[in-house]
Amino acid sequence: MTRKFDGDTLLVATHNKGKLEEMAHLLEPFGVKVVGAGEMNLPEPEETEDTFVGNARIKAHAAAKATGLPALSDDSGITIDALEGAPGVYTADWAETPYGRDFVKAMTRANDELEARKAPHPRLAQFRCTLVLAWPDGHDEVFEGVAPGHLIWPMRGAEGFGYDPMFVPDGYNQTYAEMDRWEKNKISHRARAVEKFVKGCFGG
Repeated sequence: MTRKFDGDTLLVATHNKGKLEEMAHLLEPFGVKVVGAGEMNLPEPEETEDTFVGNARIKAHAAAKATGLPALSDDSGITIDALEGAPGVYTADWAETPYGRDFVKAMTRANDELEARKAPHPRLAQFRCTLVLAWPDGHDEVFEGVAPGHLIWPMRGAEGFGYDPMFVPDGYNQTYAEMDRWEKNKISHRARAVEKFVKGCFGG
């Protein structure tokens, strides 16, 4: 039996404003107040696992323990079939530079590696999101969402973030970065994981 969420405030263990806004929007119908780790001045724990669920657990449990509130965290990324699932948990790491994250660099690397392997088209990829809701007593619930699609090059679109300009979701001919933000949020990997989370923890 999935443990239900019965509080009025949910801590979302992220310092990413975009993720926070998306989560607040998705949970709006339930009258839950969403606060971010940044507002609570929580440090970002080191993500030392090599799986999405492992890293999501680290963040959720650290935040729940520090605040006494149930904490929701996500770990997400893109997996590319022809690269054996890379970059996966290293999705953001591919964008790291001494001056901050550069996702054009990350997307260029992904395309260069696909070209070097002469990977056939369509170049299948999936955005994946793992949500973990942790309670201060150490209990947690895990929910996973996957958005399948394929990669294109050159990049298209100026919306979204991360690898969105090279990812076309199944059933569409636009990249995530060409879609209206809220339209994309309805079909995203995060939306799919949140749907399972809502069903499990709110009985919605």
